[in-house]
Amino acid sequence: MDLGILAFGGYLPQSRLQRTEIAKMHGWYNPGLKGLAKGERAIANWDEDAITMAVEAARDCLKGQDRSSISAVFMASTSFPFEDRQNAGVVAEALNLKSQLMTLDLAASQRAGSSGLSVALQAANGSGAPILFTASEQRQTKAASPQEMTYGDGAAAVLVGKGNVVARFVGSHTEAADFVDHFRGSGHDYDYAWEERWLRDEGYLKIVPEAINAVLEKTGVAAGDINTFCFPAAMKRVAGMLAKKTGLNETAVADNLQATCGETGAAHPVVMLVHALETAKPGDKILVTGFGQGCDALIFETTDAIKTLAPRTAISGHLARRRADSNYARFLTVNGLVTMEEGIRAEVDKQTGLSTHYRNRDMAQRMIGGCCKECGTLQFPKSNVCVNPNCGAIGTQEDHAFADKKARLNSFTSDRLTYSPDPPAHYGMIQFEDGGRLMADFTDIDPDQDLQVGMAMKLMFRVKDHDKNRGFRRYFWKATPDNDYQGTAPAEAAE
Repeated sequence: MDLGILAFGGYLPQSRLQRTEIAKMHGWYNPGLKGLAKGERAIANWDEDAITMAVEAARDCLKGQDRSSISAVFMASTSFPFEDRQNAGVVAEALNLKSQLMTLDLAASQRAGSSGLSVALQAANGSGAPILFTASEQRQTKAASPQEMTYGDGAAAVLVGKGNVVARFVGSHTEAADFVDHFRGSGHDYDYAWEERWLRDEGYLKIVPEAINAVLEKTGVAAGDINTFCFPAAMKRVAGMLAKKTGLNETAVADNLQATCGETGAAHPVVMLVHALETAKPGDKILVTGFGQGCDALIFETTDAIKTLAPRTAISGHLARRRADSNYARFLTVNGLVTMEEGIRAEVDKQTGLSTHYRNRDMAQRMIGGCCKECGTLQFPKSNVCVNPNCGAIGTQEDHAFADKKARLNSFTSDRLTYSPDPPAHYGMIQFEDGGRLMADFTDIDPDQDLQVGMAMKLMFRVKDHDKNRGFRRYFWKATPDNDYQGTAPAEAAE
């Protein structure tokens, strides 16, 4: 059986900050920013982070897949929410995967995404069972910095293993070199970057060709046979220079997505790979590289199975699911770059009782409710008594997953008295199509879009609140409009 990619998925936040707004604000201080003031960058909402984005990319990846067969979850990032807690473990919980699996975090380099993918492929080849690999990034940037312009937030996921792969793994090569073009020291929030010319001339143009030439020689693939070359760097024209230097066709150079989402750090090699797979034809060869203290180079060849993979949103779908954002002050606020007066309603101790958190993890992180085995009534949360007034059976509740269920909006409130990091606070009642209701917080509400009773909703894994005193983030599921859903509205909502 072939080893390779069995499925893929992606996620980009809905909000896209217009780079012209950054240049307007800081052009007086750093005129050089005006040269970067084109296009837009994906920015995470206040309740998003590397974990929540990884979960959404993984959910997209696992559409139509057997989750019970997954043997491990690997996650790569340089912006993990937790330095000492298994971030991949939170992702596995949110996906409602079995507990008999390995979870592993990979970090400390922009090459964590490509190196992690290599590790996942090697492990899957040895175990024979599929491994879910995710890469996600939400890096902080200083105001008026070039990084604020070029960085973006996002995630991608691939399921790797043996079987009916959509892309066969051809081979890989790594060149390790402690070349430091930028770094982020322990206890520091922002990257410290050296000049771009140094990175281009001594880094990209000397180290990357070594890795590319080596993997081509190792696999016996001719440079001219590469159909897509994924080079995850924001710098213009460098990918074309590398293609010329290594004999790759100029037409093979893939869009680096700088104009539409920005460079998503350790996740970007996988983001570009997923984007390439969306339009690849059987037999296409894709070369993906990752740079950071060396260079990884991996080659994949797509198969006929790519034509029958279940539809997914991937990267293109999330590029289309966008909302232009010109509110730079909001971006500064939700990223903690300015200190706002939050008011006395925000002065609440948000300590999480870790024992209670653990006991309720199935409900809070896995979104597990109940189904009465006597009458089939669904309910959330699960309880000892069936909520059906015609049943009322005791002790008949079986676990039932709600995270991927479609829903409709029954009622809603937009509240400016309740504290929210991004006011107003939107919340209300949603009703699942198969039964069950949930009073939920809402997220990603477009200020120009009116909420309407009966509109389609879906659940997304998000940060519920952030205990800044202790550094703990509590996660839960929130509802958001589902513009792609065309199901039947529940009777109560329709009325």
